[in-house]
Amino acid sequence: MTVRLRPHHLLCMLTYVGKGYTPAFVENYEAIAARLSAGEEIELVSGPDDICGPLTADPKAHCYGESVVERDREAAKAVARLLGRPSNAGARITPSAALLTRLRKTFATGEIRTACSGCEWSDLCDSVAGGGYVGARVGI
Repeated sequence: MTVRLRPHHLLCMLTYVGKGYTPAFVENYEAIAARLSAGEEIELVSGPDDICGPLTADPKAHCYGESVVERDREAAKAVARLLGRPSNAGARITPSAALLTRLRKTFATGEIRTACSGCEWSDLCDSVAGGGYVGARVGI
């Protein structure tokens, strides 16, 4: 199978520590974190993805908001620069320990965090990254 992720969730997965919007969201994210940790392939998508699933029944969910779409655009550009290849919808990425290490290093330095501007989770992500990603659920 393939995990469908919107581009900014490539960044979110780096610091996911079991916190989220609702219990159903967290339960779903835990399952996705396990799949990513097992090395399941990622397909980048436009709009709501597998992580968003529990929230999409609400037409006013932030998953549909313009700020989130802009976050995706910024994340796609940052990841494309880092990887040296396009990171738009349809691109596929195979998770590996080397990739995760590279993403986390550049996330911690702020190099790929332009998409995180204004995100309500930024303080938590700062703390997780600053603490060496202790407790992060995605690991390969």
